[in-house]
Amino acid sequence: MKIEILVAAHKKFPMPDKKGYLPVLVGAAKNYEPGIEYQRDDEGENISAKNPNYNELTAVYWAWKNLKDVDAVGLVHYRRLFFDKKPYSLNNVVSIDKVKKLLGQYDVILPKKRNYYIETNYSHYVHAHHQEPVDTTREVIKKEYPQYLAKFDQVMKRRKAHMFNMFIMRRDAFESYCTFMFGVLNKVENQIDITNYSVQEKRVFGYISELLMDVWLETNAFTYTELSWGQLGGKNNVKKAISLVERKIGIRTKTHF
Repeated sequence: MKIEILVAAHKKFPMPDKKGYLPVLVGAAKNYEPGIEYQRDDEGENISAKNPNYNELTAVYWAWKNLKDVDAVGLVHYRRLFFDKKPYSLNNVVSIDKVKKLLGQYDVILPKKRNYYIETNYSHYVHAHHQEPVDTTREVIKKEYPQYLAKFDQVMKRRKAHMFNMFIMRRDAFESYCTFMFGVLNKVENQIDITNYSVQEKRVFGYISELLMDVWLETNAFTYTELSWGQLGGKNNVKKAISLVERKIGIRTKTHF
């Protein structure tokens, strides 16, 4: 089984020195610099120029359209990866041998679910981001992908989800996932105006895609298992928690779920 785990990065950064990991420069159409010897996401059929709005999904799209000779595709981030054990370091990222064994039993490997505890996936999203995109996503699914609507509503009411756009999938699952996810996002993109969004909020389609993972997974009944994930040199967790609480207190919005 040939496996490629994409490591999405927008700049040069220490990478796993293990077979099966493929560093990908996302947004290469705009931010490529000589000396960055990663796979570029602007080669072949691509949406590299949309990286400010699609984030790491430009690497996923590149793999979907151009990486045809592999049996499984994965995505991690240059700082956020799957690990075999602690401490979370590049020496302890999950091995391809372990991935092969897991994919012999499951269709998909995902990070352990994130738990929001005090709110639903929907309320968490609208407290953190503009509400229109997620509501438009529901309308697109209702009209164009009605078989996914019941699961979308269920996922929005939950307090847990597989987040971060991290995964490793067998090829058939990957094809199914990309067809659904990019299909939905393309239609949402055509229906909303993000001109006046902040730079952060213009990353909207990357944010929306996180909510689609469990919707796709459960509607299609793909089998999955979870792996531990961790972040290298990430933000202080206490500061992030304080920021999250302040956001909840400071923002009030009408929610549908």
